[in-house]
Amino acid sequence: MIVMGAHVDQTDPIVEAKARGAGLSQFFLGDPQGWKGPKVAYAGGAATLKADAESAGVALYVHAPYVLNVASSNNRIRIPSRQHLQKQLTAAAEIGAAGVIVHGGHLNKNEDPQVGYANWFKAVDRLDIAVPLLIENTAGGTNAMTRQLESIDRLWSAIAASANADMVGFCLDTCHAHAAGLELLGLVDRLKSITGRLDLIHANDSRDPFDSGADRHANWGTGHCDPDGVADVLRSADAPVVIETPGGVPEHVLDLTWLADRL
Repeated sequence: MIVMGAHVDQTDPIVEAKARGAGLSQFFLGDPQGWKGPKVAYAGGAATLKADAESAGVALYVHAPYVLNVASSNNRIRIPSRQHLQKQLTAAAEIGAAGVIVHGGHLNKNEDPQVGYANWFKAVDRLDIAVPLLIENTAGGTNAMTRQLESIDRLWSAIAASANADMVGFCLDTCHAHAAGLELLGLVDRLKSITGRLDLIHANDSRDPFDSGADRHANWGTGHCDPDGVADVLRSADAPVVIETPGGVPEHVLDLTWLADRL
């Protein structure tokens, strides 16, 4: 049985999961657009959250802030990104998280992509990775590290040289793939042929048409993602599923039901 859940506020991710009839919760440990933190808001702190989540049978996933870009050629972005990612990984281990999700990042338009792949290798090789680090595909950008299958292939080849490579997994976002011009039908097999694994699905519908490059999530049944392709992703991946769709409990319950009906 596939475990499903939603991105929620971190104050009480266990209550949030139960309200949705879910088996997992994903959340930020701080401001997704800032550099402060991480900070555990759960009453009793990290150790209590870990114990309570285990007791409740709720898996926890931490999403790293959007501002992180370990691929960047800019030292003022890359170095703080790597340092902050380490803090996220350390905090995630303290709460017993199943993984930390981070976007693949990008370089500027006229830069050599190989610089980004090399920077990713350095990051992975130097991090203390106590819980799986799950790199997520992204929707747009001509020099993005994880938008196209070819770039994901080059990134994985670079990471493979690190002793920490087995602690790095992949998170597939259906909205991002759709926006990047990747057909969802058969995508899991194409990705697994590159990465060898698929650890988590971000199951989001898209407000925009195929190959738009726009990262704008929609509730299921209201967007443009191919329903047959989504069903194929869910069945083929056989991985935990997180929705990052608009709204709160009522909307998320409808979205989770829509997805469950396609399994």
